[in-house]
Amino acid sequence: MTLTPLTLHDRIFGCLIGGACGDALGAPVEFLHIPEIRRVYGDRGITDFDTAYGVFGAITDDTQMTLFTVEGLIRAEVRFSLKGICHPPAVVHHAYQRWYATQQNGYDDNPELLDLDGWLIKERRLWSRRAPGNTCLSALKTNRSLSESAKNDSKGCGTVMRDAPFGFLPDVEQAFRFAVQTARTTHGHPSAAFSSGALALMINSLAKGCSLPDAVQAALVRLRGEDGAGEVVESVRKALDIAGQPDWRQRLPEVGRGWVAEEALAISVLCALAADTPEEALIAAVNHDGDSDSTGAIAGNLLGTLHGSAAFPTRWTERVELADVIAALSADFATMIEGRLDAESVWDRYPGH
Repeated sequence: MTLTPLTLHDRIFGCLIGGACGDALGAPVEFLHIPEIRRVYGDRGITDFDTAYGVFGAITDDTQMTLFTVEGLIRAEVRFSLKGICHPPAVVHHAYQRWYATQQNGYDDNPELLDLDGWLIKERRLWSRRAPGNTCLSALKTNRSLSESAKNDSKGCGTVMRDAPFGFLPDVEQAFRFAVQTARTTHGHPSAAFSSGALALMINSLAKGCSLPDAVQAALVRLRGEDGAGEVVESVRKALDIAGQPDWRQRLPEVGRGWVAEEALAISVLCALAADTPEEALIAAVNHDGDSDSTGAIAGNLLGTLHGSAAFPTRWTERVELADVIAALSADFATMIEGRLDAESVWDRYPGH
């Protein structure tokens, strides 16, 4: 894989659309084992979009929550610009509570919509349940104090699957810290938080032009000093070891199945490093016995940041669900990261509260 010059917008859009493509590729097989996948799709497993939830190229809660992460970060910047004070993890937590509202009944049946502002929540296509994680749902239902840590010990992958956007914050320590803090609002186990932090570190390095191996190594170095990050470091190191072996596809089960955060991150890193092309990486990342849509999404986040959206087939990027919403959010997010956002003019779209 050869690095090419990319703009910040290229990398942001690549990250978000790549994540959505991996999510959509894995969605039809999320709850299937390899024998079942091969029985339906052939010896190579699933290699192209299919229908899930009655929609061709459907995204799941992974992409839904990632979009609300982006929206929350933009709203945090608007708030800081106009009010001079802001705690981004609290604003993103509030964004997740809006996502939670979309998971309750339907758009037309939900009177809470009257109290939910901004443009994203009014996108009717988001008001669909796509196998949302029980930990996220229960934590967002019970934990109404913004940025307060969840009272559970879950290390499910519902953190790392949604947190790639933090990596685009220019300050790498801020990106890491905010990702960790926001992960804790729904998942209490350190591995869930530090998997999000590790992904944010990798995305930050890639966005600044580093190679994927260097980005992964830099994240591991940063995690060494963090109490509770041991499982994440061990899983990613195992992925690095296997990525250099010719039988890496057959050895995916050694990394895990991706239901927990450190395994989802490690599987995604392994496939992104070892595959010959981004397309093959996403195919490998979804063809296993575990959480296929999440590992596909994270691999897509990494490779999209590295290579931009052009690295993925247009039959995916043009047909994935919500491609238009992803494009709009990517443009606004890039404008924000570049310091060109006019906070007053976007208040109605991204209210800073």
